[in-house]
Amino acid sequence: MKRFLAFTAATLAAVCVLTAGYSHAAPRRDVRVMSADIQRKVAQSAAPSSISDDASVMVFGPDGRLTEKVAGTNGFTCIPDLSGQEKPDPFCGNAEATRWALDLMDGRANPSNSAPGIAFMMQGGWHWVKDGKTTLDKDEPGAKRVKDPPNWKIIWPVTSVSSMLPEKAGGFGSYIMWEGTPYAHIVINQNPKWIK
Repeated sequence: MKRFLAFTAATLAAVCVLTAGYSHAAPRRDVRVMSADIQRKVAQSAAPSSISDDASVMVFGPDGRLTEKVAGTNGFTCIPDLSGQEKPDPFCGNAEATRWALDLMDGRANPSNSAPGIAFMMQGGWHWVKDGKTTLDKDEPGAKRVKDPPNWKIIWPVTSVSSMLPEKAGGFGSYIMWEGTPYAHIVINQNPKWIK
């Protein structure tokens, strides 16, 4: 048993030394250069099939613009990627949430949705944190990237005071992302697959 433990410890030490300078970042998979059919599948992976099967689907064209590939029947629209990171973060939302997401992607100062929206991100997503708070500006000096777990969202400008939710992710599971901005919304870190 002692030899087994010594061998295991030596193996772990060797792995640590050999990988000390290695970056664990996955290779970038730019969804914008994927075929329209693959983009459709990625987009539909954002929500439970009970929603995404009947949702509209937008894909990126050669010019980088989103266009509708599939016309849906349930009022939801799925998009293959929001943030352009190495792992796509597909989004699927109702009409108000989709309007909000497209405004965000276009860099508009304020979202144009006039009512609350609901959205799903079953693959999780990305956000940036500075000084313990989420920030919209990923290029802000000192901002660190954080991978989100699978979640769903209530898209409406709420505050931590009005919602009684924290303004940063933690053990509670729900929080206000982008507190104090026009894009503030509730994130519920719960796998949408559990929603029936």
